[in-house]
Amino acid sequence: MTTDLLHDEALEADGFTLGTHRLASRLIVGTGKYASYELMAEALSVSGTDCITVAVRRERLIDKSGRNILDFLPGNRYLLLPNTAGCFTADEAVRVARLGREILLGLENPGADWVKLEVLGDKKTLLPDPIATLAATERLVAEGFQVLCYTTDDPVTALRLKQAGATSVMPAGSPIGSGQGILNPNNIRICLEYLKDGDPDYPVIVDAGVGTASDVSIAMELGVDGVLLNTGIAHARDPLVMARAMRHAVVAGRLAYLAGRIPRKLYATASSPDEGRVASG
Repeated sequence: MTTDLLHDEALEADGFTLGTHRLASRLIVGTGKYASYELMAEALSVSGTDCITVAVRRERLIDKSGRNILDFLPGNRYLLLPNTAGCFTADEAVRVARLGREILLGLENPGADWVKLEVLGDKKTLLPDPIATLAATERLVAEGFQVLCYTTDDPVTALRLKQAGATSVMPAGSPIGSGQGILNPNNIRICLEYLKDGDPDYPVIVDAGVGTASDVSIAMELGVDGVLLNTGIAHARDPLVMARAMRHAVVAGRLAYLAGRIPRKLYATASSPDEGRVASG
């Protein structure tokens, strides 16, 4: 690591690769739940992200005034990541993924070849259905998609998704939109161990549940490659200030991970050495 990484203007040197895409920022931001498209566009800009995820179901693309969300997301600024949010079966998720590909092909956006896969189990918890997610992953990989899988923090499920061909596995920090942060850091650590065993560059991203900057830093300090979030910014009291906080939290957490924290100890350890002390009276 070089000291250049400590400067905001040089943070792009610490980007990462997702499949065939290279991202400068390790923060991926969603586009839902904002009070207006204008606020969304400004928050995305402040966050520093260069990859944003968009729900591609037809009714989500147009607002009540007939405006298209894609008009507020310049293709020369952002790589679009279509997602299958709101799908509850593998069949539905595959159909929505295909729709997203067609939309982005029409826009000539390079994000047309990938998808953030969500197949939910129920409407109350919005937790993923692991069986349907695995089935959808296998089908989409066979169709040439680069699949980024939203899943639970269960390490065995995470490994099965990678073995099915997922480009990235994205364990939840906590349930979608809950703001509970990283509930099971040990599970995330085991996911990282399983997924990166023999493949240290395999991208693992925490997706969902983070509510504030400290949650993002904690996730990054565990060693994940990035964080995907939406509600934490969109529903903050001041989304623009929170977007800036999230931007810096990703960087702080990444740097802390690279630096390596000191071990936790039960008792105090003096910061100053004993040698050379001034003798008492």
